[in-house]
Amino acid sequence: MWPGRCAASAAAGGRRELPLLKIDLPGREITLDHVVLDFNGTLALDGSLLPGVRKRLEDLARKAALYVFTADTIGSAAGECAGLPVEMVRVSPQEGGVDKARLVERLGADRTAAIGNGRNDALMLQKAALGLVVLGEEGADVGALLAADVVFPHILAALDFLLKPRRAVATLRP
Repeated sequence: MWPGRCAASAAAGGRRELPLLKIDLPGREITLDHVVLDFNGTLALDGSLLPGVRKRLEDLARKAALYVFTADTIGSAAGECAGLPVEMVRVSPQEGGVDKARLVERLGADRTAAIGNGRNDALMLQKAALGLVVLGEEGADVGALLAADVVFPHILAALDFLLKPRRAVATLRP
């Protein structure tokens, strides 16, 4: 974990009582306690949070604990996420994909959604109960696309998908 965690989830040792984030599908209900997100290429472009992301993360944090993964290659992640109700998690530049997958498993993959776009996101997208891939300005790795449950043109659409779970019915119903 990163020593300078950004906000609320650290307050109670990473545990908070939150309303459940539920996605009701015909014949299946997905209940999410955690959302893990890649930083650069997903939430940010060239190290800067994309417009509209901050507000949506604040809204989503009322329903689930949020974790932001980064190798922080550019060195801006902590500053960009300052004040957000997220827990920053530093991953290895070489083994980041494994680091991300391990945290998803530790949190409980069956109650975790993952959002990413890169090759090092594929394993976490595959393991999570719900994997969302974002194309964005950087594009998306083909392996991440194949590992995901749903593909979005940009991060705002992916976050809105979780914030407005009725949208999932049309996309994920059998």
